[in-house]
Amino acid sequence: MNSTSVLRLRAGDHARLEALTRMSTAPAALVRRARIILLAAGGVSNTEVAARLGVSRQTVIKWRTRYAEDGLEALGDLPRPGRPGVVDEVTVLVATLADGGRPPARLAAPRWSSRLLGAELGLAHSTVAKVWRKWGVRPHLPDAYRFPTVPRLAPGVHGVVGVLLAPPWNTVVVRTGEQTPRGLDDPTFPHGDDGVRTGYAVGPVRGRTPVGPAFPAHAPGASSSAHAAGAASLTLAPGAAPPPHAPFLAFLDRTVRLHPHPRLSVVVDSRAAGSSPEVRAWLAANPRVSLHLNPAFCPWSTLADVLLGVSGRQRLPHDPYESAAPVPAHRARGPRPAAAVF
Repeated sequence: MNSTSVLRLRAGDHARLEALTRMSTAPAALVRRARIILLAAGGVSNTEVAARLGVSRQTVIKWRTRYAEDGLEALGDLPRPGRPGVVDEVTVLVATLADGGRPPARLAAPRWSSRLLGAELGLAHSTVAKVWRKWGVRPHLPDAYRFPTVPRLAPGVHGVVGVLLAPPWNTVVVRTGEQTPRGLDDPTFPHGDDGVRTGYAVGPVRGRTPVGPAFPAHAPGASSSAHAAGAASLTLAPGAAPPPHAPFLAFLDRTVRLHPHPRLSVVVDSRAAGSSPEVRAWLAANPRVSLHLNPAFCPWSTLADVLLGVSGRQRLPHDPYESAAPVPAHRARGPRPAAAVF
């Protein structure tokens, strides 16, 4: 009979641990420790936790004990002499801007300082300050922060509503206005069997007609005539390849239909987006949508990861979609466009 007691989490730690397990850039060992603590807090026995995660029972007991004694700080690796540290800018920025820029309640602080966040993440306070300077972050004014896109995003990013992985047209769409209330009872809400949309490689996008599991022929209750009109917006000759901008515009069509917010900001990797006549015509017909490019000092994937992390969403699968270069003709069978609208 198993008598393992439920591990009690400290205030604010559950959300931090959940976020850590979704960070693709976090060390695998640290993610595994976070999962051990979450499972233990859920009442799973030490033996079952070990079996699920492929570790020894003693390893589970060790990290349970360390967390119980010292909290989250005990889960990090001890510094190793002669081994240079790797600064994850995404982790620093997400920790700074998530939850409205407020530290967890257990820290009893109204806002982050470089020393406080450095101690929380196991970094030197000068390293945290350097990341803040690079990205123009003022931790005492988190609500006024404008992400350094070109042009800059408006203050008050309210969450990521869609992601397209289609090099070089990789795109992330964020909501920057007040949300029109919608929920799971809305027939156009993009939910799965559990009411939640997760992951990114959820369906290919071809031409101007979204297809695949993420894009059903039409949502329950939606107008079939409207869907037919969208499907007919681009006519291709039999066997002809869709133009490069087609998956991008198909993705935008789907996103704006499912998210009738006052303002949507589209952050795209391709410099060609701003000069494409088709894209410019689409934007003119959708004035509530604005186009933004990633800043020169960082790749699009880094900025997208920050936006996703601040929104509490899963990080990007960077391989094989991270390249910003067009796919050569002889590699036409490379990564297919994949999209998710949340």
